[in-house]
Amino acid sequence: MKISWLACFAAGFIALAGTPAFAGDRDSGPSWIDTEDFATLPDGVRYPEGLTADPATGDVYVGTFDSAGTNNKLLRFSRNGRLIAQKDFGAQSMLGLGFAAGKVYILNFGASKLQRIAANFGPATALEDVAAIPNVDGAPPPRTVANPDGSSDTITFESSHFPAPNGMVFDGAGNLYVSDSFQGAIYRISQATTCATPCAVATVAHDALLGTAGFPPFGANGLAFSADERTLYIANTGDNRVLAMDMASSAITVFAESVHGADGLLFENGRLWVAANQADELVALDARGRVTIRAGEFDGIRRDGTPRGLLFPASMVVVGGWMYVTNLALPLTPAVGDEPEEDVARWTVSRLRVPH
Repeated sequence: MKISWLACFAAGFIALAGTPAFAGDRDSGPSWIDTEDFATLPDGVRYPEGLTADPATGDVYVGTFDSAGTNNKLLRFSRNGRLIAQKDFGAQSMLGLGFAAGKVYILNFGASKLQRIAANFGPATALEDVAAIPNVDGAPPPRTVANPDGSSDTITFESSHFPAPNGMVFDGAGNLYVSDSFQGAIYRISQATTCATPCAVATVAHDALLGTAGFPPFGANGLAFSADERTLYIANTGDNRVLAMDMASSAITVFAESVHGADGLLFENGRLWVAANQADELVALDARGRVTIRAGEFDGIRRDGTPRGLLFPASMVVVGGWMYVTNLALPLTPAVGDEPEEDVARWTVSRLRVPH
């Protein structure tokens, strides 16, 4: 179900004091950008989620999150949308992807691992295990929620201790930060491109704000650094929030509310972009957490089974003046016939021109 930007403003956004300046602050309301098709996944390959790119070649890499299937693939597309290579992952679904030092980094959700593979991979190219995502000691602590009548509620989280690595981002020093959507945690792998494998994984946050009792049932998700890397932004999908972690103190606060299904994050040219997967759009936030740009919308299913526009956008990457976005198009509810995602037969990647 779509939500309007006007409804978002009515709900309000909470800004984090002291965040770096963002570009494009507007007081007259958000502008809108259309998207276009970039590539269609091969027949039988479903649910594109993770996304990254090689800045030298412009090649775009896509990983699939088909947790109920056995045909997961890592795909490599040329800058003109031609499929160059694919690597079979079978029943092991993937979430976040990253690119560094000539290799694609992969959060293997099914195996709870960080892996990597050469950027010019082929079907027989070997995967390398970099690190195992750990079990965290217990669930996130309880969260107290204030009610308008002065009362309060307490959300108590449970944990199956299943590591669920989801989003990743490198800092300028080569350290890799990873989110865990089920255990409500943020990890750091120091010098991830050069550390001796298996690399050590440190838990840098295990916070009540990183868990969720909402829907979709994923807490900490997409990650992005501010330009000065003093702030790590964290999407909480089930809470429809974007959080901000101060890197000096590790304190986590709410940066933006009512971003419906906040998923992938990308800080680009002074704007924080968020994939609002339940609103079928991307939004760009300013320093106050206010929407300044909206991109894409869902316009139905074509006769060939591909979505027109964005449908459950999950991840973004910028390369060559374009922003690419995966259309996960994943049905979430047990009911039949209530979601357009159920009608998708071919899955796609979209793109838009990066605004100046």
